Amino acid sequence: MPRLSEVIAELDALWPPERAEQWDAVGTVCGDPDAPVRRVLFAVDPVRETVEEAIAFGADLLVTHHPLYLRGTTTVAAGHFKGRVVHTLIKHDIALHVAHTNADTAEPGVSDALAAALGLRTTGPLVPENGLGRICELDEPETLRAFAERAARALPATAQGIRTAGDPDAPVRRVAVSGGSGDSLFDAVRAAGVDAFLTADLRHHPVSEAVQHSPLGLVDAAHWATEQPWCALAASQLAGISDRRGWDLAVHASTTVTDPWSHHSDSLRPSSDHSSADHSSSDHSFSGAPN
Repeated sequence: MPRLSEVIAELDALWPPERAEQWDAVGTVCGDPDAPVRRVLFAVDPVRETVEEAIAFGADLLVTHHPLYLRGTTTVAAGHFKGRVVHTLIKHDIALHVAHTNADTAEPGVSDALAAALGLRTTGPLVPENGLGRICELDEPETLRAFAERAARALPATAQGIRTAGDPDAPVRRVAVSGGSGDSLFDAVRAAGVDAFLTADLRHHPVSEAVQHSPLGLVDAAHWATEQPWCALAASQLAGISDRRGWDLAVHASTTVTDPWSHHSDSLRPSSDHSSADHSSSDHSFSGAPN
Protein backbone atom coordinates (compact mmCIF):
# COMPACT_ATOMS: atom_id res chain seq x y z
CA MET A 1 0.00 0.00 0.00
CA PRO A 2 1.63 3.28 -1.09
CA ARG A 3 1.88 6.44 0.96
CA LEU A 4 0.35 9.65 -0.37
CA SER A 5 3.82 11.07 -1.07
CA GLU A 6 4.60 8.08 -3.33
CA VAL A 7 1.38 8.47 -5.30
CA ILE A 8 1.91 12.22 -5.66
CA ALA A 9 5.43 11.62 -6.98
CA GLU A 10 3.95 9.46 -9.75
CA LEU A 11 1.29 12.06 -10.54
CA ASP A 12 3.94 14.78 -10.74
CA ALA A 13 5.85 12.60 -13.19
CA LEU A 14 2.72 12.38 -15.38
CA TRP A 15 1.97 16.11 -15.09
CA PRO A 16 5.12 17.96 -14.01
CA PRO A 17 4.12 20.99 -11.90
CA GLU A 18 6.80 23.09 -13.61
CA ARG A 19 4.78 22.80 -16.84
CA ALA A 20 1.89 24.70 -15.26
CA GLU A 21 1.31 28.33 -16.21
CA GLN A 22 2.73 30.88 -13.75
CA TRP A 23 -0.76 32.06 -12.75
CA ASP A 24 -1.93 28.52 -12.02
CA ALA A 25 -2.27 26.77 -8.64
CA VAL A 26 -1.43 23.09 -8.96
CA GLY A 27 -0.20 20.46 -6.55
CA THR A 28 -1.38 19.09 -3.23
CA VAL A 29 -3.92 21.22 -1.36
CA CYS A 30 -4.32 19.03 1.72
CA GLY A 31 -3.24 15.59 2.88
CA ASP A 32 -0.70 13.83 5.10
CA PRO A 33 2.30 12.71 3.00
CA ASP A 34 2.65 9.59 5.15
CA ALA A 35 -1.03 8.57 4.95
CA PRO A 36 -1.77 5.29 3.13
CA VAL A 37 -3.67 5.46 -0.16
CA ARG A 38 -6.00 2.69 -1.23
CA ARG A 39 -8.66 4.41 -3.35
CA VAL A 40 -8.34 7.42 -5.70
CA LEU A 41 -11.09 9.46 -7.39
CA PHE A 42 -10.50 11.74 -10.40
CA ALA A 43 -12.89 14.64 -11.10
CA VAL A 44 -12.95 17.98 -12.91
CA ASP A 45 -14.11 20.24 -10.06
CA PRO A 46 -13.26 20.32 -6.33
CA VAL A 47 -16.83 21.06 -5.24
CA ARG A 48 -19.26 19.66 -2.67
CA GLU A 49 -20.72 17.11 -5.08
CA THR A 50 -17.38 15.51 -5.93
CA VAL A 51 -16.29 15.57 -2.30
CA GLU A 52 -19.47 13.68 -1.41
CA GLU A 53 -18.71 11.20 -4.21
CA ALA A 54 -15.18 10.78 -2.85
CA ILE A 55 -16.57 10.04 0.60
CA ALA A 56 -19.07 7.52 -0.78
CA PHE A 57 -16.29 5.85 -2.80
CA GLY A 58 -14.10 5.64 0.29
CA ALA A 59 -11.36 7.63 -1.43
CA ASP A 60 -8.11 8.49 0.31
CA LEU A 61 -7.17 10.88 -2.49
CA LEU A 62 -9.25 13.16 -4.72
CA VAL A 63 -7.47 14.44 -7.83
CA THR A 64 -9.17 17.32 -9.65
CA HIS A 65 -8.38 19.22 -12.80
CA HIS A 66 -9.55 22.60 -11.56
CA PRO A 67 -7.82 24.26 -8.61
CA LEU A 68 -9.68 24.90 -5.38
CA TYR A 69 -7.83 28.13 -4.59
CA LEU A 70 -6.74 29.59 -7.92
CA ARG A 71 -6.39 33.16 -6.58
CA GLY A 72 -4.96 32.24 -3.20
CA THR A 73 -6.61 32.80 0.15
CA THR A 74 -5.94 33.90 3.73
CA THR A 75 -8.48 31.55 5.31
CA VAL A 76 -9.95 28.09 5.02
CA ALA A 77 -12.84 28.90 7.35
CA ALA A 78 -15.76 26.54 6.81
CA GLY A 79 -18.19 29.43 6.43
CA HIS A 80 -17.23 29.60 2.75
CA PHE A 81 -17.83 26.66 0.41
CA LYS A 82 -14.13 26.32 -0.39
CA GLY A 83 -13.21 26.20 3.26
CA ARG A 84 -16.00 23.70 3.80
CA VAL A 85 -14.45 21.50 1.09
CA VAL A 86 -11.11 21.54 2.93
CA HIS A 87 -12.72 20.82 6.30
CA THR A 88 -14.78 17.95 4.89
CA LEU A 89 -11.81 16.38 3.13
CA ILE A 90 -9.62 16.54 6.22
CA LYS A 91 -12.43 15.21 8.43
CA HIS A 92 -12.68 12.14 6.19
CA ASP A 93 -8.89 11.74 5.72
CA ILE A 94 -9.08 12.53 1.99
CA ALA A 95 -6.19 14.33 0.33
CA LEU A 96 -6.74 16.78 -2.54
CA HIS A 97 -4.32 17.14 -5.44
CA VAL A 98 -4.69 19.40 -8.51
CA ALA A 99 -3.36 18.92 -12.06
CA HIS A 100 -4.54 21.84 -14.22
CA THR A 101 -2.52 23.51 -16.98
CA ASN A 102 0.24 20.94 -16.44
CA ALA A 103 -2.34 18.31 -17.47
CA ASP A 104 -3.48 20.48 -20.40
CA THR A 105 -0.03 20.43 -21.98
CA ALA A 106 0.93 16.86 -21.04
CA GLU A 107 1.15 14.11 -23.64
CA PRO A 108 -1.26 12.48 -23.30
CA GLY A 109 -3.30 15.20 -21.66
CA VAL A 110 -6.69 16.88 -21.58
CA SER A 111 -6.94 17.54 -25.32
CA ASP A 112 -5.82 14.00 -26.16
CA ALA A 113 -8.68 12.66 -24.04
CA LEU A 114 -11.09 15.05 -25.77
CA ALA A 115 -9.90 13.95 -29.22
CA ALA A 116 -10.22 10.28 -28.27
CA ALA A 117 -13.76 10.81 -26.99
CA LEU A 118 -14.66 12.28 -30.38
CA GLY A 119 -13.05 9.42 -32.28
CA LEU A 120 -10.41 11.66 -33.85
CA ARG A 121 -6.89 10.75 -34.93
CA THR A 122 -4.35 13.11 -33.32
CA THR A 123 -1.47 14.30 -35.52
CA GLY A 124 0.28 16.79 -33.23
CA PRO A 125 -0.02 19.73 -30.83
CA LEU A 126 -1.88 22.88 -31.82
CA VAL A 127 0.72 25.07 -30.09
CA PRO A 128 4.07 23.25 -30.40
CA GLU A 129 5.83 25.67 -28.03
CA ASN A 130 3.89 24.49 -24.98
CA GLY A 131 1.99 21.45 -26.23
CA LEU A 132 -1.44 23.05 -25.83
CA GLY A 133 -4.35 21.73 -27.89
CA ARG A 134 -4.27 19.06 -30.58
CA ILE A 135 -4.57 18.94 -34.36
CA CYS A 136 -6.65 15.97 -35.46
CA GLU A 137 -8.11 14.31 -38.53
CA LEU A 138 -11.38 12.52 -39.19
CA ASP A 139 -11.27 9.18 -40.98
CA GLU A 140 -13.81 10.48 -43.49
CA PRO A 141 -14.94 14.06 -44.25
CA GLU A 142 -18.25 15.19 -42.79
CA THR A 143 -20.15 18.46 -42.59
CA LEU A 144 -19.69 20.93 -39.77
CA ARG A 145 -23.24 20.06 -38.69
CA ALA A 146 -22.37 16.36 -38.54
CA PHE A 147 -19.17 17.10 -36.63
CA ALA A 148 -21.14 19.10 -34.05
CA GLU A 149 -23.61 16.22 -33.75
CA ARG A 150 -20.65 13.88 -33.24
CA ALA A 151 -19.56 16.07 -30.32
CA ALA A 152 -23.08 16.13 -28.91
CA ARG A 153 -23.19 12.32 -28.93
CA ALA A 154 -19.68 11.81 -27.57
CA LEU A 155 -19.46 14.37 -24.77
CA PRO A 156 -21.41 14.31 -21.50
CA ALA A 157 -24.84 15.95 -21.69
CA THR A 158 -25.01 19.54 -20.41
CA ALA A 159 -27.61 22.30 -20.42
CA GLN A 160 -25.63 24.22 -23.05
CA GLY A 161 -25.29 21.38 -25.51
CA ILE A 162 -23.18 22.20 -28.59
CA ARG A 163 -23.16 25.49 -30.51
CA THR A 164 -21.64 26.09 -33.93
CA ALA A 165 -20.56 29.11 -35.94
CA GLY A 166 -19.92 28.98 -39.67
CA ASP A 167 -21.52 27.21 -42.63
CA PRO A 168 -23.17 24.05 -41.23
CA ASP A 169 -22.77 22.33 -44.60
CA ALA A 170 -19.06 23.10 -44.98
CA PRO A 171 -16.86 19.98 -45.24
CA VAL A 172 -14.70 19.11 -42.24
CA ARG A 173 -11.71 16.75 -42.36
CA ARG A 174 -8.94 18.38 -40.33
CA VAL A 175 -9.79 19.91 -36.95
CA ALA A 176 -8.23 21.45 -33.86
CA VAL A 177 -9.44 20.69 -30.36
CA SER A 178 -8.62 22.22 -27.00
CA GLY A 179 -10.22 21.23 -23.73
CA GLY A 180 -11.43 24.19 -21.65
CA SER A 181 -11.41 27.84 -22.70
CA GLY A 182 -9.92 28.16 -26.17
CA ASP A 183 -10.69 31.50 -27.83
CA SER A 184 -7.19 32.77 -27.04
CA LEU A 185 -5.89 30.18 -29.54
CA PHE A 186 -7.47 31.54 -32.72
CA ASP A 187 -4.14 32.69 -34.17
CA ALA A 188 -2.69 29.19 -33.76
CA VAL A 189 -5.87 27.63 -35.15
CA ARG A 190 -5.76 29.82 -38.27
CA ALA A 191 -2.05 29.08 -38.73
CA ALA A 192 -2.80 25.35 -38.53
CA GLY A 193 -5.12 25.58 -41.55
CA VAL A 194 -7.82 23.36 -40.03
CA ASP A 195 -11.46 23.22 -41.14
CA ALA A 196 -12.97 23.46 -37.65
CA PHE A 197 -12.05 24.18 -34.04
CA LEU A 198 -13.77 22.56 -31.08
CA THR A 199 -13.30 24.08 -27.64
CA ALA A 200 -15.30 25.81 -24.88
CA ASP A 201 -16.20 29.25 -23.53
CA LEU A 202 -16.17 30.98 -26.92
CA ARG A 203 -17.07 34.67 -26.61
CA HIS A 204 -19.03 36.86 -29.02
CA HIS A 205 -16.31 39.21 -30.27
CA PRO A 206 -13.56 36.64 -30.91
CA VAL A 207 -16.07 34.37 -32.66
CA SER A 208 -17.50 37.21 -34.74
CA GLU A 209 -14.02 38.21 -35.86
CA ALA A 210 -13.00 34.60 -36.50
CA VAL A 211 -15.90 33.81 -38.85
CA GLN A 212 -15.37 37.10 -40.70
CA HIS A 213 -11.68 36.34 -41.04
CA SER A 214 -12.00 32.87 -42.60
CA PRO A 215 -14.45 30.02 -43.32
CA LEU A 216 -13.29 28.27 -40.15
CA GLY A 217 -16.08 26.33 -38.47
CA LEU A 218 -16.35 26.77 -34.69
CA VAL A 219 -17.84 24.25 -32.28
CA ASP A 220 -18.46 25.46 -28.75
CA ALA A 221 -19.12 22.90 -25.98
CA ALA A 222 -19.52 23.33 -22.24
CA HIS A 223 -16.21 23.84 -20.44
CA TRP A 224 -16.80 20.92 -18.06
CA ALA A 225 -17.81 18.58 -20.89
CA THR A 226 -14.57 19.15 -22.83
CA GLU A 227 -12.44 18.32 -19.79
CA GLN A 228 -14.43 15.47 -18.26
CA PRO A 229 -12.94 12.80 -20.62
CA TRP A 230 -9.55 13.50 -19.03
CA CYS A 231 -10.74 11.93 -15.76
CA ALA A 232 -10.97 8.48 -17.36
CA LEU A 233 -7.60 8.92 -19.09
CA ALA A 234 -5.92 10.03 -15.85
CA ALA A 235 -7.53 7.19 -13.91
CA SER A 236 -6.27 4.65 -16.44
CA GLN A 237 -2.76 6.13 -16.26
CA LEU A 238 -2.64 5.81 -12.47
CA ALA A 239 -4.17 2.33 -12.63
CA GLY A 240 -1.35 1.29 -14.95
CA ILE A 241 1.24 2.69 -12.55
CA SER A 242 -0.47 0.86 -9.69
CA ASP A 243 -0.24 -2.43 -11.57
CA ARG A 244 3.44 -1.93 -12.34
CA ARG A 245 4.23 -0.96 -8.76
CA GLY A 246 2.09 -3.69 -7.24
CA TRP A 247 -0.01 -1.17 -5.31
CA ASP A 248 -3.47 -2.63 -6.03
CA LEU A 249 -5.10 0.82 -5.98
CA ALA A 250 -8.82 1.19 -6.67
CA VAL A 251 -9.01 4.08 -9.15
CA HIS A 252 -12.24 5.66 -10.37
CA ALA A 253 -13.24 8.50 -12.72
CA SER A 254 -16.11 10.62 -11.42
CA THR A 255 -19.42 10.58 -13.29
CA THR A 256 -20.91 13.42 -11.26
CA VAL A 257 -21.95 16.33 -13.48
CA THR A 258 -20.52 19.54 -12.01
CA ASP A 259 -21.17 21.79 -14.98
CA PRO A 260 -22.67 24.89 -13.29
CA TRP A 261 -25.30 25.52 -15.98
CA SER A 262 -28.55 23.76 -15.08
CA HIS A 263 -31.20 24.95 -17.57
CA HIS A 264 -31.56 25.78 -21.26
CA SER A 265 -34.49 27.46 -23.02
CA ASP A 266 -34.58 27.64 -26.81
CA SER A 267 -35.05 31.11 -28.25
CA LEU A 268 -38.64 31.99 -29.17
CA ARG A 269 -39.35 32.46 -32.85
CA PRO A 270 -41.85 35.36 -33.13
CA SER A 271 -44.74 35.08 -35.57
CA SER A 272 -45.50 37.76 -38.16
CA ASP A 273 -48.28 39.28 -36.02
CA HIS A 274 -46.18 39.07 -32.82
CA SER A 275 -48.84 36.92 -31.18
CA SER A 276 -47.43 34.92 -28.30
CA ALA A 277 -49.98 32.20 -29.06
CA ASP A 278 -48.01 31.34 -32.20
CA HIS A 279 -44.66 31.17 -30.43
CA SER A 280 -43.02 27.81 -29.90
CA SER A 281 -40.09 26.85 -27.73
CA SER A 282 -38.47 23.86 -26.17
CA ASP A 283 -37.72 24.11 -22.46
CA HIS A 284 -34.92 22.01 -21.04
CA SER A 285 -34.11 21.53 -17.38
CA PHE A 286 -30.88 19.71 -16.65
CA SER A 287 -30.88 17.58 -13.56
CA GLY A 288 -27.17 16.94 -13.41
CA ALA A 289 -27.54 13.20 -13.90
CA PRO A 290 -24.60 11.41 -15.54
CA ASN A 291 -24.69 11.03 -19.31
